[in-house]
Amino acid sequence: MADGGAGPVATEDLLVPGETCWRIERAERHAVFVDAADYFAALRGAVLRAQRRVLFIGWDFDPRIRMDPRGAGRHRRGRRRPDKLGRVLEEAVRTNPQLEIGVLVWDYGVIGALGRGLVPVVLLDRRTPDRLRMTVDTHHPVGGAHHQKIVVVDDCLAFAGGIDVTADRWDTSEHLDRHPLRRRPSSHQLTGPWHDVTSLVSGPAARAIGDLARERWESGTGRSLEPVEDVEACWPPGVEPLLTDVDVAVSRTRPEHGGTSLVHEIELLWLAVIAGARRSVYIESQYFANRRIAEAIAQRLREPDGPDVVVVNPESAEGWLQEKAMGTARAKLLALVREADVHGRFQLYVPVTEGRRPIYVHAKVAVVDDRFLRIGSSNLNNRSMGLDTECDVSIEVRPGDPRAAEKSAAVTGLRDRLLGEHLGVPPSAVAEALVACGGSLLRAVESLRRPVGRSLVPFTPPDLNPVEQALADTELLDAERTPNRWQRVRRSFRPRLRGSLTRRR
Repeated sequence: MADGGAGPVATEDLLVPGETCWRIERAERHAVFVDAADYFAALRGAVLRAQRRVLFIGWDFDPRIRMDPRGAGRHRRGRRRPDKLGRVLEEAVRTNPQLEIGVLVWDYGVIGALGRGLVPVVLLDRRTPDRLRMTVDTHHPVGGAHHQKIVVVDDCLAFAGGIDVTADRWDTSEHLDRHPLRRRPSSHQLTGPWHDVTSLVSGPAARAIGDLARERWESGTGRSLEPVEDVEACWPPGVEPLLTDVDVAVSRTRPEHGGTSLVHEIELLWLAVIAGARRSVYIESQYFANRRIAEAIAQRLREPDGPDVVVVNPESAEGWLQEKAMGTARAKLLALVREADVHGRFQLYVPVTEGRRPIYVHAKVAVVDDRFLRIGSSNLNNRSMGLDTECDVSIEVRPGDPRAAEKSAAVTGLRDRLLGEHLGVPPSAVAEALVACGGSLLRAVESLRRPVGRSLVPFTPPDLNPVEQALADTELLDAERTPNRWQRVRRSFRPRLRGSLTRRR
């Protein structure tokens, strides 16, 4: 796969098994949860309805969080229903003697839990120690993290994306300045607005993610699990699919460690979608700190007919060290990209609340033209491409697909929903602005931005002091760890068909 080896794949397809993804499998249903309120509520119900096994594979996990605080007043069979995550898990195994639940958490996440005053063993119901197990995963390189956010139910339902099942994630898409239900589990202190996205699939696609989760479980615990077979349909009631009977790709990052080889399908997919974009690239990410991807964007921006690129980021990273590592890199890379933006087709925005308070963006989303949607755990930083374990899921609308119009409408509909959420307008307003602006995504966003209230604000990076400049130059805190294959990907996946799969707007 290296440059100078075998020739480029030369394909219109962005998703190529063995290159930009691991596997492509059919999802009977595919849904997207924007922000954690609806996701946590659906997850709670799925766990309580599980028949044989639930696996949580996480970066962090907090059994004290409330899963559905909006429905806390409801009762079940004459008694108050469990709502805290730990109690939900205990209730699930108590009422179903056939059910096993496993929780695999990155070891540093457990250290953080101890710092929060949480002893993970309190999660375990002593009456069912063999069927409710929480363990830590230390099988990673020094400095690496297990960053996947996966929950698999009976190998027939899989949640995968950017939302950790932990504290400070719960929020609604209104992102109120102050929400009475948005609280920390121990202190009950109000937390800030938080934007996030995850996905849900059923059928063979869920089984594929289940294979990945069971592989991680065996790596972390030494215990092999067989697939769950012959379970009844398990789609959560009330969850509306984005699409049905659609192919879903699973892409991974897996670092070289302990005899396993490097897998960087996610990085290759990022480069492929940038190379193959025709009209627009829409990105939501916690960071903008990967030089290779920034340089790829810059190259496309120099082209006279290249795509618009719209990026949504938080104003600053969580924590002093993260901001020093990622914030300094963002400032430097933004300068590089903006210098290349000679045609005015790039902008990085921060979403704000009605009171103009910055909303923290934790989502990891990419939408390319009307033909590609990616939702995952990977960020636009170096560690997500080669040091941490990651899992992204994608759908692609391919030329000649008889359902191309339906799938394209779903892809652009989700993008318009996300932008509408940030801009404080309905998705239809985004679609109308795009038509009015001749198909330019950036001009459409600019036409809808407001100086007051809920909106998107262009990000202006702070000036770097000498120490920060040195950190940005050396990438000391977030070094590159993968071979540079941009030119190979550029030759392989560059756009050959101008216009969209459907009629260009």
